[in-house]
Amino acid sequence: MASKGSKSSKRSAAPQPKTKPSPTDVHDIVYFQRHKSDDPTMSAPGRAELRSWPGSVRAKVAAVAAAVAAAPPNRFSGGGYWEAMHGEMTGWYEIRVDGPGREHFRLFCQLDYDALTKDGAPVDKPYLVIIDGRRKAFRTTLSESEYAKVRALGIEYRSRNKPRSAI
Repeated sequence: MASKGSKSSKRSAAPQPKTKPSPTDVHDIVYFQRHKSDDPTMSAPGRAELRSWPGSVRAKVAAVAAAVAAAPPNRFSGGGYWEAMHGEMTGWYEIRVDGPGREHFRLFCQLDYDALTKDGAPVDKPYLVIIDGRRKAFRTTLSESEYAKVRALGIEYRSRNKPRSAI
């Protein structure tokens, strides 16, 4: 029995408001999935590209993504496997892996701290979103038109929230 003057055990704590995720939180890895109105097949460009890569490259990319998400990303120092991009690609990150024949494999990612659930509440963890990927020959660069395609997919991803179009 509670002593006189002590709080009753029947009282419950007031619910705490849900705050949005922080950059210091562990991140969930998700793939951008195109919306039906933008692509009737509802493709997931980053996942489709990743699946086309050799198994050894896929395994290394998966390990890098998991390490970055757990670190979390702003604390990850990954020896060139996770790089912040610059210029027109500011706000983007790249998972960079070299594969057989010195071919370069790149996944283009964004960090999302504003994603919402179907109910409009912030998601529990921020997202490391894999938007798209590219492969290229040794010592070559991607064209500006290829980067523009990646940026367009990022804009499409951010255009919908409640929830984000991700799997």
